[in-house]
Amino acid sequence: MLNNSKHAFQVIPENERNMNYWDMFATWFGANANNGTWFLGGVVAACGLIGGTLATLIAGVLVYLFLSMMGYVGYQTGATTTVLSRGSFGIRGSLIPSLINITLFLGWTAVNTFIAATSLAFIFHSLFKWPLFGQPGGNLGMIVGIAIMSVLHILSIVAGQRSVQLVERIGVILVIIFVILETIVVFKNVSLTDLLHYHVPASQKMAFGLGIDTIAAAGLGWVTGGADFTRFTRSKHVAVSAPFWGALLGLLSFILIGICTTISVALTSGSYDANNSDPSIIANKLGLGFIAMIVIVLTSMTANAVNIQAGASALNNVFHKVSFNKALVIITVVSMLLTFVPLLSGSFLAAFIAFLDYTGMLLGPIIAIMCVDYFCLNRDNYTPETLANPKGPLWYQGGYNVIAVGSLVLGVIVYLLLKQLPVIQATIGATFITMALSAVVYYGCSRAFGLEKKHSMR
Repeated sequence: MLNNSKHAFQVIPENERNMNYWDMFATWFGANANNGTWFLGGVVAACGLIGGTLATLIAGVLVYLFLSMMGYVGYQTGATTTVLSRGSFGIRGSLIPSLINITLFLGWTAVNTFIAATSLAFIFHSLFKWPLFGQPGGNLGMIVGIAIMSVLHILSIVAGQRSVQLVERIGVILVIIFVILETIVVFKNVSLTDLLHYHVPASQKMAFGLGIDTIAAAGLGWVTGGADFTRFTRSKHVAVSAPFWGALLGLLSFILIGICTTISVALTSGSYDANNSDPSIIANKLGLGFIAMIVIVLTSMTANAVNIQAGASALNNVFHKVSFNKALVIITVVSMLLTFVPLLSGSFLAAFIAFLDYTGMLLGPIIAIMCVDYFCLNRDNYTPETLANPKGPLWYQGGYNVIAVGSLVLGVIVYLLLKQLPVIQATIGATFITMALSAVVYYGCSRAFGLEKKHSMR
């Protein structure tokens, strides 16, 4: 820990970097191989099997290239992603991406917890005949399920990084087995030809560009937590390669499961309903039973181990006096409270899509700005001393880099405008155009005002 200022942070020394390739791969595979990604697959099933798969492949590859870049920076510096944002946004300005990160990981923890609680509600219905969610009195099973999941999340991360590794090592094996069993069940009910030829009703069809934006928004969330884990490895290859392949393969496997199961239910029931994306509902309708519900709960734990740790790192960057373990508990408790929002709003799907819009709107510009700053402008200033020094070059103007903040605001405005254009919705989506524009504006303004020269001279 650097103690020279209140902006001090912990750098992971070489002797504490214990994550090997399998640990890193399992962490990122498990981060995506979960019920939230399954639900996401059900959402982009509205693009059809081919359209949804292609949108996932395009968005996944592009997004996780940024994850590899952020993983490299974490490996090089030993700092978390939110601390690294001080390089581009300024020491005080890093509070902006930190606060966004906190809400992001709180949201994803709540999403996974809600779906897992739905599975527990099905189990309670089988054991105790409690009403299911959506039925009169059905909130009881959900409330108990949310409470149980929150306790399990605290237990899974209470021992810090080591406990996260243990959860991921065990969980990823169970997840792979579950994917195989789920695939077998799906193709017992319908054929690949049936899935390929199914046409989503025109009123519910999702445009291809919106599919790309949906997948990108989900994937960008992991990029902002990338360095939080790669700082625990001694190998550049592990930091760059394992997150990319782990996250991409986890994404593809569970998106495909979500797409196929949602279309399968539509074929067998005779009607398409995006709300059937919920893994618990699908598992119940396909007759997967008790074991499937238990595995859905376990996948929630593997994903939320990553969400909670990354959220705690962001909270620690905002409130330096809060210990990391206390931050873990705070993130878990607050996310538990957020999990009740869909119970009040009445629609989990609507809340989920609104959350994805918020994610894509903010994270794309932030990540683009951070990558440009490190790789193109100011790499030499990413030292532990400079990142914590309020009298150094990263103090900018009163602790804020107004060029970075302005580029972020511009990116958000452009994203909102592009999302309204039918041609963008139908083709490439708004996310990657926005990221490219934010990167160009930030780089151009930084060069125009001599920002990188100012840094190198100090």
